[in-house]
Amino acid sequence: MGVGMKTWMRCVARRVRTHGDAGMTTSEYAVGTIAACGFAAVLYKVVTSEAVSSALQSLVERALNVQF
Repeated sequence: MGVGMKTWMRCVARRVRTHGDAGMTTSEYAVGTIAACGFAAVLYKVVTSEAVSSALQSLVERALNVQF
């Protein structure tokens, strides 16, 4: 390995140490976005299901009929 290559490698190593990982890459953003959309779709299906809908309706009706 030549002197120029060693100098270049030291510069790269110094830059990585001082700057670190500044953020996510485009592919990480894409995977995160797809995961968030998938989670939102599953959550929407659960919340709009008949069982959850009737449970929420029952809860609201009981809350509105509370005697003070």
